Amino acid sequence: KAAANALQQPLYRYLGGASAHVLPVPMMNILNGGKHADNSTDMQEYMVLPVGAPTFREALRMGAEVYQGLKKVLHSKKLNTNVGDEGGFAPSLSSNREALEVIVAAIETAGYKPGVDIFLGMDPAASEFYENGKYALAREGRTLSSTEMIDLYEQWIGEYPIITIEDGLAEDDWDGWAQLRQRLGDRIQLVGDDLFVTNTARLKRGIQERAANSILIKLNQIGTLTETLEAIEMAKRASFSAVVSHRSGETEDTTIADLVVATNAGQIKTGAPARSERVAKYNRLLVIEDELGEKSAQYAGFSAFYNVPALYARTK
Repeated sequence: KAAANALQQPLYRYLGGASAHVLPVPMMNILNGGKHADNSTDMQEYMVLPVGAPTFREALRMGAEVYQGLKKVLHSKKLNTNVGDEGGFAPSLSSNREALEVIVAAIETAGYKPGVDIFLGMDPAASEFYENGKYALAREGRTLSSTEMIDLYEQWIGEYPIITIEDGLAEDDWDGWAQLRQRLGDRIQLVGDDLFVTNTARLKRGIQERAANSILIKLNQIGTLTETLEAIEMAKRASFSAVVSHRSGETEDTTIADLVVATNAGQIKTGAPARSERVAKYNRLLVIEDELGEKSAQYAGFSAFYNVPALYARTK
């Protein structure tokens, strides 16, 4: 940052050079469960991704409208609209599936088409409910094996426009992850967060074992910018995508907004369009898009999913 300031350059330009021009698809966590919200779903996060938007500005507007649409849907069902750590709503839902249902309803309420304009993403944070080699879904009142969890995801993908699942299995369930990728990896993005912890040694193993097809990048988890850039580069070389992410406990620092543009990573995960520490990143991306101008700025859209053949094929 000091070097960028000394050269009077924006941080994304200093880090990424002249080729930094891709604005990311935002993964907006609009419904919280699991550890991020008391008395809710087993799965930790349900997200919307406005992949079909023409620009980042439009993507943000679409996401914000769906967020407000979700508030209306929850009110109509007499469910509470308190917000969790990352700005998403944290209602008490009867099942994990109901979370997907209310978000699809919210997309339609906002006037958009699920699976065309806006898609769904999930972060089950499966390590949190992994016990003795099984997945204990308390909300569902059942315990599943790795294969049964994959069956469940496959069923949901068939019914809802889900395009990304983060931490779908536990961090040390390597065999399960390999099976997950083998079965679903050509259709959806499978992101490793707890699996990789932004660590190149774990990422290398994931690449070798064909576990996941994407890595979540947390700048302050690995600790240095150099190692972060190395992890992103390693992912890209292996045709893994890299999703630049905030932390659940955040500040108003906007470095990750510059980082995602600098690396042309194409995807950012920085919470709901609510709470100032989340919105700060979105506002910074709006400024960057303006600075780049219409000629240079490119919204990633489907091209962000170069790691998933079925999605990349939809690139305009």
